[in-house]
Amino acid sequence: MQIKLFIPGPTEVKDIVLKKMSTPLIGHRGKEASDLQRSISRKLQKLMFTDSEILLSTSSGSGLMEGAIRSCTRKKAAVFSCGSFGERWYEMALANQVKADCFKVEYGQPTRGAMVDEVIKSGEYDLVTITHNETSTGVMNPINEIADVMRKYPGIVFCVDTVSSLGGVSIPVDELGIDICISSSQKCLGLPPGLSLCSISEKAISAAREVKYRGMYFDLLKLYEYMKKKDYQYPSTPSLSHMFALDYQLDLIFEEGMENRFKRHMAMANIVRKWANDNFKLFPEEEYASNTVTCIENTRGISVQQLNQILGMKGFAISNGYGKLKEKTFRIAHMGDITIEEIEELLAVIDEILKKEV
Repeated sequence: MQIKLFIPGPTEVKDIVLKKMSTPLIGHRGKEASDLQRSISRKLQKLMFTDSEILLSTSSGSGLMEGAIRSCTRKKAAVFSCGSFGERWYEMALANQVKADCFKVEYGQPTRGAMVDEVIKSGEYDLVTITHNETSTGVMNPINEIADVMRKYPGIVFCVDTVSSLGGVSIPVDELGIDICISSSQKCLGLPPGLSLCSISEKAISAAREVKYRGMYFDLLKLYEYMKKKDYQYPSTPSLSHMFALDYQLDLIFEEGMENRFKRHMAMANIVRKWANDNFKLFPEEEYASNTVTCIENTRGISVQQLNQILGMKGFAISNGYGKLKEKTFRIAHMGDITIEEIEELLAVIDEILKKEV
């Protein structure tokens, strides 16, 4: 039995998109590959509302996150964390001997603009990282508010992890002044895992040119310069199968309409939030709740593991709490190509289980 995934990645993938991954392969150094990768870049610029160049990487989003903090930090990075994935960026900095400080808020709380301002006004930092949508806590940070602060510090490279939000909510990269906006294939974009992407501004490129040791595979300057010189090709062999699927899926996203897609994600979020508050309790403050994954506080003390086991027998899967929140919370993702009807079906099944078995 196929299990329908309502987890924060990987998400459900349409059969027609999966079939695109079986497209016969082409040489990755030929004109066809350049045309494919250029096509993807132009479509992603439209989705991200940016004129900045797009870089593609055969990796998870973590690869480009590591590349960003290593390639573009000249003095010191300020890492802002509201959950496990914000903390990961700090761990990457330390592992790469990049000077960094981590500024945390309590799980369930957002990173606020005032906090960012208080930290970076010291002049100590030249790169800032923000997790837009923290899947471990279900918090969506107020990116507009943070962007307003960042405009006061034009010399600081502004990096944003939108791994679990790009394609589900509007992220106008240029309007927000984001220098490196990172995402990956397996969440709101509705593809299998294995491909990541980012926009990169001229400011970020200039910063990277001042950094001596940028690594190799995730050297963003090398990726950028090779791509520009070689007509949208990359130094290492890319996952062409993912690229065939991404090029096609982006067409489907535009066919749905970006605003329609964003409204669908918002509608699904509202349905799950209401259900959460009626039956348990929303973990983050509702004002900062994610539009792509809802984190629910387990106020009834149910066995989330048992609930998921029973759901699995009925053809569904949700997520337990992440890390220290395991069994204290659980998470229902509503991202990618999941529909309102599928969310309503899932919640109805959970209701029946809660009445009888958990």
